[in-house]
Amino acid sequence: METTNDALDTTVSHKKTVAVILMGGPTKGTRFRPLSFNLAKPLFPLAGQPMVHHPILACKKIPDLAQVYLIGFYEEREFSLYISTLSNELKVPVRYLREDKPHGSAGGLYKFQDLIMEDDPADIIVLNCDVCCSFPLTDMLEAHRNHGGMGTLLVKKVSKEVASEFGELVADPKTGELLHYAEKPETFVSDFINCGVYIFTPEIFRVIKDVTSSKHERSVVRRLSSFEALTISSSSKYTLQADFVRLDQDILTPSAGKKKLYTFETNEFWEQIKTPGMSIRCSLLYLAQYRVTMPELLATGDGKKSPTVIGDVFIHRSAKVHPTAKLGPNVSISANARIGPGARLIHCIILDDVEIKENAVVMHSIVGWKSSLGRWARVQGGGDYNAKLGITILGEGVDVEDETVVVNCIILPHKTLNISVQDEIIL
Repeated sequence: METTNDALDTTVSHKKTVAVILMGGPTKGTRFRPLSFNLAKPLFPLAGQPMVHHPILACKKIPDLAQVYLIGFYEEREFSLYISTLSNELKVPVRYLREDKPHGSAGGLYKFQDLIMEDDPADIIVLNCDVCCSFPLTDMLEAHRNHGGMGTLLVKKVSKEVASEFGELVADPKTGELLHYAEKPETFVSDFINCGVYIFTPEIFRVIKDVTSSKHERSVVRRLSSFEALTISSSSKYTLQADFVRLDQDILTPSAGKKKLYTFETNEFWEQIKTPGMSIRCSLLYLAQYRVTMPELLATGDGKKSPTVIGDVFIHRSAKVHPTAKLGPNVSISANARIGPGARLIHCIILDDVEIKENAVVMHSIVGWKSSLGRWARVQGGGDYNAKLGITILGEGVDVEDETVVVNCIILPHKTLNISVQDEIIL
């Protein structure tokens, strides 16, 4: 039995893999404001690392990984420093590919087909950047190759109450074959959802091409058979739709039940990062994962020579924290932050260059770059990470003066607060 497994491993190890991380762009992610005013959402820190860094680290564990591609329509300059640092650190080439316009999750893949296939990969890992999970890619890849289908998608069982917010699916309980897929259906289909993590063979490009061709033919017929043909040029919105192809509705739904697609279930954590509040929740999940994967990233302290640390806490090496401060659980402190005597931090993300003065309290909040909290100030949220005002968010350069209380508020950049506020969005 051992000989058979060794032989399988040797065969598999010769198959190259590339990874593609889909990042979207500035025309989306408006729910992430005001934090996305300063920073592309994929670079927002979760547990002290950029959001996109977590799936990249998971891809790095795949044997024979040839390349990591990041696809989006952010400006290239926003990622150049991060990518140059990352490529040196990981010893795996990471490249940003900028779309000229939104092409959809499958259309973006197809646009860069030649580059993605440059290393002649046997398999292509595709992940959405705004997904937070343990990314069990090694086990998923093994299952994918055993199925022998065109693709495998990561799935998870959730409560019926939230299933309709995602793509629901039905799979064969024995073989794992995807039998039916519906994106955000109006009526309940299943409590299994699509996690936005896929592995495909290169056959996916042929399927996307067929969908694109079919859409183009329909758009041409519509233009030629309607009054719109007289007024809409060949660059019309219908032509735009032809090369806008989505993995979920355009690929998964029609391919289900044809022995092409299979599922891989995860029982570990999974969340979608749509709102700033979910950043705090996902930071907690990644900090807990560090305890197993990278315990050296977690801070320790007993309140004597270093601050008191409760639970999982990340402190950037350049941050300065007074030994009488008390941190945790679930606290992430970024570069050059200064945390003063007696400060209390719970379930929060503190961004670069923040100053928190003595005896200030931060709870269920995100404190933006270069902001400051005065003595005995209090910034807190209710802890409902999905609600619009479930946490407090301070944008860049917000000053909360001494003894001021801010509860469940969103404060846009460069404001000074000298009176207490609650349940407000301050523009």
